[in-house]
Amino acid sequence: MNRIIVMTKKEFVQMVREFKVIWLPIAFLLLGITQPVVTYYLPSILKTLGGSQGITIDSSFTAQTGGDILASTLGSQFDQLGIMIIVISMMGIIQADKVNGMLGFILTRPVRVLSYIGGKLVSNYLLICFSLALGYFASYLYVYYLFTSVTFADIVVAFLFYIVWVLFMISFTTMISTIFNNQGLIALISIVFLLICRVIVGLNPVIDFANPAVMSKFAMEVLITGSVNSTIIGNLFTSFFCILLTFLVTKYWIDHKRWKHK
Repeated sequence: MNRIIVMTKKEFVQMVREFKVIWLPIAFLLLGITQPVVTYYLPSILKTLGGSQGITIDSSFTAQTGGDILASTLGSQFDQLGIMIIVISMMGIIQADKVNGMLGFILTRPVRVLSYIGGKLVSNYLLICFSLALGYFASYLYVYYLFTSVTFADIVVAFLFYIVWVLFMISFTTMISTIFNNQGLIALISIVFLLICRVIVGLNPVIDFANPAVMSKFAMEVLITGSVNSTIIGNLFTSFFCILLTFLVTKYWIDHKRWKHK
């Protein structure tokens, strides 16, 4: 445990040097603010641009509740641009250490692979969750001011469900960063795969059961309906299984030194 803490501190120092602790929270803060502001002012903007004839706005669009808007922040902002931002911020998490020789140096010291990977995951997960929480809270403030309030319990439960999906994003990107040596390829594979996971949610119950992205859907349902889906326990189990699987693949790849250039 002490070694994981040491590695986590090392990663935080590195993130400070790279200014990731500044630009990542700002990026999600802007994403969180965007959805409620655009949704509120879009009818007025479209009406103005429509000239004398005007534009007919669907009444259901303007009648959205605070829960609807906050849910769309997760689905339309965090699950699209948010995924890209997370992947870009993490695409070199292992790859950079492979290229500059730091991975080989660290593993010659009394540091276990589990501690090395654990420090990487914990530090990035904490920073990304903080950034998400900042953007999520900012979105709620605008939702509360421009639309209607949302029950605090629903906000917390939805966020807890959502960060399970975020943990899978982080563990999957870490695995891809371990296997491949080109950051562009790492970003492409991770973004495409994670977006596909999110897009196919709802197509088939069997696929949903094995898809960690369904946790985002459950989070949105909590905000919209105020209730928790009855299948959540099974999906939590499979989501954590997928996270564990990516972690084990990452560990296996490093243990067998497949990260070395041939």
